[in-house]
This record gives sequence, structure tokens and C-alpha cells, in this order.
Amino acid sequence: MPRFVPITLVALALVLAWLPAEAGSQEDPNQILDPVHLSALSYRNVGPHRGGRVTAVAGVAAKPYLFYMGSTGGGIFKTEDAGTTWRNISDGQIAVASIGAIAVAPSDANVIYV
Repeated sequence: MPRFVPITLVALALVLAWLPAEAGSQEDPNQILDPVHLSALSYRNVGPHRGGRVTAVAGVAAKPYLFYMGSTGGGIFKTEDAGTTWRNISDGQIAVASIGAIAVAPSDANVIYV
């Protein structure tokens, strides 16, 4: 199971906690989420170690874990595991580091337009 699922479940729990409670409920309206649900989570770095601000992102519908990311100071990065690891694919390939837009060719997910 992908590692990002617990975060998705927490987000869903937070959304459900904001929904109005049924009439006659005796729950504390100020308690959003029981902290026990967060105890198994831990912080981790999910992005590249360099790169600056993200300025462009493109994904491939047929490959849900494949994404390309462009940044202001770090070129183009690629992930094939939904963001767990990133690899710079532009070092030495293009003369400009700041990326304004990315598009994936519909015919081939390995062809990107920057």
C-alpha cells in the first residue's frame, strides 16, 4: 500500500469532522480530531532536496505515480513513485533553470515539453 494513504485518511477524517453533527449529539463541538488518530504519523521530506519554488507540474493519467515538476531554480524533476523520491532530469540538458510550464506528450509519457 502506498505510503501517502495515512495522510489521505487523516485529511478525510478532518473533512468529516467539519461536517455538522446529527441533531441531539452530545459531542464536544470544539474537538476536531482525536489525537490518537495522528500518533502513527510522522513528518518526512517528500520533495527534492533543492529546487526552489514549484512553478509547473504535469502528470500522466495512465501512470498515476508518474509526475514531472519544474521549479524556479532547480530545473526539471521526475518521480515515478508518487513523490516518494525525485530525480533531476534536466542537469546539463537545458540552458535555463527557471521552468514556466511543463506538458507531457499524449503519445509518449517520456516526452515532455518545457
